Order: sequence, then C-alpha cells, then structure tokens
Amino acid sequence: MSEKYFPLDKDALEKIAQTYPTPFYVYDEKAIIDNVRKIKSAFSVFPSYKNHFAVKALPNPYILKLLAAEGFGADCASLPELMLAEISGMKGEDIILTSNETPAKEYAAAKKMGAVINLDDFTHIEFLEKTAGLPELISMRYNPGPVKEGNAIIGKPEEAKYGFTRDQLIEGYALLKKKGAFPKRFALHTMVASNELSVPYHIETARLLFELAVEIFNKTGVRLEFINLGGGMGIPYKLDQTAVDYKVLVDGIKKAYDEILVPAGLDPMEIRTEWGRVVTGPYGWLVARAVHKKEIYRNYIALDACMADLMRPALYGAYHHITIPGKENSNQSGSLPLNETYDIVGSLCENNDKFAIQRKLPKIDTEAEAITSGSSSAGDFVVIHDAGAHGRSMGFNYNGKLRCGELLLRADGSIVQIRRAESVEDYFATLDLNGVKTFK
Repeated sequence: MSEKYFPLDKDALEKIAQTYPTPFYVYDEKAIIDNVRKIKSAFSVFPSYKNHFAVKALPNPYILKLLAAEGFGADCASLPELMLAEISGMKGEDIILTSNETPAKEYAAAKKMGAVINLDDFTHIEFLEKTAGLPELISMRYNPGPVKEGNAIIGKPEEAKYGFTRDQLIEGYALLKKKGAFPKRFALHTMVASNELSVPYHIETARLLFELAVEIFNKTGVRLEFINLGGGMGIPYKLDQTAVDYKVLVDGIKKAYDEILVPAGLDPMEIRTEWGRVVTGPYGWLVARAVHKKEIYRNYIALDACMADLMRPALYGAYHHITIPGKENSNQSGSLPLNETYDIVGSLCENNDKFAIQRKLPKIDTEAEAITSGSSSAGDFVVIHDAGAHGRSMGFNYNGKLRCGELLLRADGSIVQIRRAESVEDYFATLDLNGVKTFK
C-alpha cells in the first residue's frame, strides 16, 4: 500500500494562492533530495554509479540544478533539453543525448558540448560520422525485440521504433572499433518499459544487458565502459500499489553483476540509469480550484485546470489520486467521508478532459456556488497527486489554454516560483500580428 501526502495545508494554500493563483504545480525540494540520496545509497554497492535524470519528466532548470548538486546528470532527447542541462550546471559526460530520428544539428550540439551520444539506429553511425564526426565515447541503444516484454505504456519492444537489434549491435561495435582514432570508449543502453513496478522485471533487464556485454566483448573485443539500465522505474499512483524497494532491486542487480560480469573479467563496470519519474514524480502536485458543479446523468466538478495542464489521465487512462485540503479522508478528527461520486473535469472541448472518473470524494464546494450564494469563500482546492513527472512537461495550448506555472517548496518552508504561468501575450508571441493587419 502507498501513502499519499501533501506538504501544505489549506491555510498555506490560501496564502500562496493570493500571490500565485491556481492552477499551479508545486514540488517538494526536501522530499526530492531525500529520495535522490536513497537512490545513490542503494547503488553504492557498485564500483561506480550515476543516474541521468530524464529531463522530459520535469524540464525545469531549478529542479535540474538541485539534482546536479547531488551528482545526477541528465538524459536528453532534444536540443532544448541539452541546453537546459547545461544551464543547470551539468557538463560534458554528465549529459547523455538519447534521441531517435535525430537531426544533424542535435548530434553536432551534443558533440560540441562533450555529451555522451547514445545512437538509436545502425544507419546513424555513418550519419553521425559525416555530419558531426565520431566522438571519443559512444553508446548504442539495444532493442531486445520478442526476447523481452514491454508494458502498456511503451508497448512491445518488437513493435517499438527504438534501438538496434542484437545482430546490429554486434556489427555496430565491430564497425566502430575499426574506425581508427575515435571512438575509443563504448557503452550500452536499453529502455524497454515505462512506469514498471515489478522488481524482477528490472533485474531481468539488467541480466539481459550484462549477458549482452559479455557477448559483445567475446565477439568484437569491445569492453564496455558503462551499462545504462535505462529508465522506466514506476511509482505507485494507486493506493493499492507499493513503491519499489531500492535495496531489494539493487541486491538483485548486484547478484546478476557478480554472476555474469565478474567471471567474464568485465569488473569493474560502471552502472548508470536514466530514472526520471521515480525521482520527482511522487513529490509534485497539481493544485487547482473547483469552479463549477454540474449535475446531469453524472455529477461533475469542473476545475480551473484541464488536460492541457496534466494530460496523463486522458492520454493513458492513468490514475492520479485526488484529495481536497481541509477535507482529507483519514482517521483524523473532523475528516469528511468519501460520500460523493464525481467526474473531475477541465474546460477543454474534449470529452476525455477528465482527471478522474466516478471517483469517491468528500463533498466539494465550488467557486460558482460561493459567488451565487453571496459567500466570501472561494471554491475548494483540489490536489492531484504524483504529478511531479510527465505533468507540466506534457502540457499544450490546444483550445488556447495557457499552461500553468510551477512553484518549489524549499527545505526552509519558503515558496519560490520556478516557472510563471503563461500569459495571453505568450500565446500570441510567435504570430506576426502586424502582418495580419495588412494580410489580404
């Protein structure tokens, strides 16, 4: 079972909302850093370990700077993400470019900054060589195909567009080894799941890569410098799910390391990961206000946030826990029972703009009810949990919706705005409005 918490009470939210109106994201700095240190401690059994935070999960330089201070690097998939990592203080091989269908300018930018380039396709070896030149260190992404099962979010590996086949990898390392001066150093990577909570699944992935590293060495003579186990580590979005025990996971990976790499003479081997969701996901929340209540065939609560702010429920049918500050259902005195059933929705012109469907919650009071009754109180806050990864970063502007801002709860209890909410001016910024006046 997972326990959901929120570090701010209703009074604190009311105070914050006076300066930063809802909706907004808020992240808990102390909780993130504590979690980072637990991850590092667990993996300290290996000769060397580094996590490259998946920037796509939470692409904010304030968060990235906190992670960089703890020794984390960045896993990037585009030029802007590379730039964000560098702005945040990450340098050179702290950064990995793991992209697919990569344009030449992104390879060139990654090479110029000394980032690790992780190739996604055999044909990219020659493409990279001719457009940017081969770097000293190069990694390649393995797609195990039917050898390994995927999951509902990322799909089956054999149907995924990512990575080299096993035979292509062997041929690729052999080819690169013959290239001459560069590359001199090599690495291996895979990514076969997303939001996966099964510990045996992740241990099996490590074992698969360790066996492949031995095969690469035996067939090509290439001794890998590091093995990147990828990301995909899940978090318990639902109350009946359990968080991954880092020690149990790492004990299993270390056992595979000792059984496979050590006898093959490939110890020491650096272990890397590209965890994003598990690093920040449980420590971020989308905070909104209840604006309207609608009662037709179902009862609806409409928020001032919509799927443009958090699209996971609409895109994946994903569950996010919801609480109402001041009305939390618990054993505490004064808590309210979950005696109402609502669809929690946004204002987008799409019927899948829903954060929750037929969810049991306490009675929610709305802004519209307060206004029409002459009350001075505002609508209830609605807190959407586990939004610290793949939340704000997946936002969009459909229907002219403006993406919300981001706040950071510092370790000392202060609040810092780390991204302001978008304005109407931002929405029109890329349009030549003067040109429209004379356009015929």
